[in-house]
Amino acid sequence: MAKLKVSYLVVGGGIAGVTCVETLAILHPEESLAMITASSLVKNVSNVSFYAKTIVKFDVSETEARSLLRIHPNLNIIYDSLKTLNTKDKLATTDSGITIEYKVICICTGGIPRLISDSNKCDRIIGIRDTDSVNDFKEKLKNGRRMVIVGNGGIASEIVHSTKGIQKVWVIRDDYISKTFIDPGAAEFFQNTMKTKSSKVPQAPSILRRHIFTEDDKLISINKNLKSAALGPDWYRKLETLTGDSIEQELEIIYNVEVDSFQEVNNKEYPLEVKLTNGKLIQCDFVVSATGVEPAVNFSWDHEPKRGQDGGLAVNEYQETSIADVFAAGDVATAAWEYAPHWFQLRLWTQARQMAGMAAKAMHAKMTNENVLQDFCFELFTHCTTLFGYRVILLGKYNGQGLGNDYEILLRTTPDLEYIKFVLKNGRLQGAILIGETDLEEMVENLILDQIDLTPFGDDILNPDIDIDDYFD
Repeated sequence: MAKLKVSYLVVGGGIAGVTCVETLAILHPEESLAMITASSLVKNVSNVSFYAKTIVKFDVSETEARSLLRIHPNLNIIYDSLKTLNTKDKLATTDSGITIEYKVICICTGGIPRLISDSNKCDRIIGIRDTDSVNDFKEKLKNGRRMVIVGNGGIASEIVHSTKGIQKVWVIRDDYISKTFIDPGAAEFFQNTMKTKSSKVPQAPSILRRHIFTEDDKLISINKNLKSAALGPDWYRKLETLTGDSIEQELEIIYNVEVDSFQEVNNKEYPLEVKLTNGKLIQCDFVVSATGVEPAVNFSWDHEPKRGQDGGLAVNEYQETSIADVFAAGDVATAAWEYAPHWFQLRLWTQARQMAGMAAKAMHAKMTNENVLQDFCFELFTHCTTLFGYRVILLGKYNGQGLGNDYEILLRTTPDLEYIKFVLKNGRLQGAILIGETDLEEMVENLILDQIDLTPFGDDILNPDIDIDDYFD
């Protein structure tokens, strides 16, 4: 049985694991470091762009794990999976019997897709999470005529947008699309864009409105019968050149339902029949399940740390679990500290990277007996992504999360160009949704962090004819 002794041990080769390794290589290059990864391919972050202090956009690709040796020549890469963790004696054992003695460890095992019940019994049900599942999807897409997409987050939204030449039935349990990230108004903006995309129409003028409402209000109604034409950011670009053989392309969205059951059938036009909770039957070639992830803790412990309500490993503001010297970051971790007023957890690539960087700093501080403060990025929730071909930036309590029922919405929308939503409480900006090339990211970040009283500016804060930045120079 092989044995290894290191100061730092990182488990996982995703965004969190690689970020942790890279940060430790910078902070403590002379110390020994080992990484356990089940694949020879690991995630790599590149093309990092800052739109503001806390708003970061980056690309994620896959690269050979050995490429990490360039930044940490003494890194030990163990191509295996963690089997058992003895936190008392600080010993980690892999499936193949390798034992690693460590001083501090970071668990970055990510998440596993939540799939439709019994989906493992049918190879026509696929979950989009990693490169293998994307390749499986690409093969099915080449010959498919109709697919069912289940889920309402970023992956499902980009599948709908990026796939061409195949009939799509989008099944969501909510009453508007892409609810994970946006509000009903933004959903209508995207749907109107899809309807007018193929036709050249004059650009409509910007609309500016203020609305005072409760959480039970419906801000904008949606036409429910409308028909129209853990992977990192931009993963969907692999799909953009692929089309099915079907000439007909149609998108049908079915709201407020879930998948009840499915069965493979013979002697019918399509090989799979899906039954929804409203009783409707849909025939298709395959189903894509994109309904989020669950924390992946697929190894045994001598003593389990505390778990969050969602099953993740509960961590404090330094990413340390309830067991000393055991840290966790990314999808496997649940933020259990008292949040800053404008931050909350969502299992996103952005936050996996932030958590892992914080974990590495805290691990280094523990090894060197230094003090460390939580990173500034945890002061404000931010996420930059792409939906339906538009840049989308979310800041703070962008959907009024936890603000009660006495906040205001200030909205500016220019059809097919931009959608801007400000969430204000007591005259102070609490969150925002920025869709399109708005150039408001830095100003919005500052307004949320500084909590400036915007009451004197009224609706001019979003007046397209006024350069509002002049007020805050």
